[in-house]
Amino acid sequence: MATTKSGKPLSLGRRAAIFAAALGIGFLVSSVSWAAGGSSTPSTPSVPSPTMEMSAADYYNQGLKHRDKAWELEKKAAATQGKAAEKLLNKAQKEYEKAVKAQRNAVSKDSVLYQAHSSLGYALRKIGEYDESIAAYNRSLSIAPGYPEAIEYRAEAYLGLNRLDEAKEAYLLLVREDQARADELMTAMKRWLEQQQDSASQVSASDLEEFASWVEERADIAGHIAMVRRSGAREW
Repeated sequence: MATTKSGKPLSLGRRAAIFAAALGIGFLVSSVSWAAGGSSTPSTPSVPSPTMEMSAADYYNQGLKHRDKAWELEKKAAATQGKAAEKLLNKAQKEYEKAVKAQRNAVSKDSVLYQAHSSLGYALRKIGEYDESIAAYNRSLSIAPGYPEAIEYRAEAYLGLNRLDEAKEAYLLLVREDQARADELMTAMKRWLEQQQDSASQVSASDLEEFASWVEERADIAGHIAMVRRSGAREW
């Protein structure tokens, strides 16, 4: 599988090196079998098709480009008002739709490309397809358990479906495994709470109050831990 663990675009050189190594190993195995009398001629090495693998990576990288373009459009919209902002957001949605298509193609070519499953989940969430989004994140995590990006973004999808307990569980897991992602999720939780106050919430007042209290408590704990760490670093 020609991917990187960071979820960043896969370079052509990196992929070519992987395929060359795979082909070399396959050729060596078949040559040894031929020399030992296993067959009259060396057999063709049984390795994944480079065309299939590279196509999956290309689709994955293409999806990231559409996602990044959507981000830029959203940033511009945030600094704009009225119909101009609405137009930019509509363009961003179209880019996310293109990202969905690209990542679907990627996982159809390489079903274990966990970064593509996670990125598919992200794009689906951004167009409001929360159930499908969570399914994509689940697939990513079934291939790469503990993948922080999928855990964090799946939690944001949980928020979109008002599944607050699962979002909290994700935060507690990230606090132990990836503090940066935990902080990102905390920001998303606070943003979600603000949105509930600005619109007619489907969550009961008591549940909202309990969740708000939980978020405030966890944010205070995170802030205290960060302060202790900074103090320790200065002393050192």
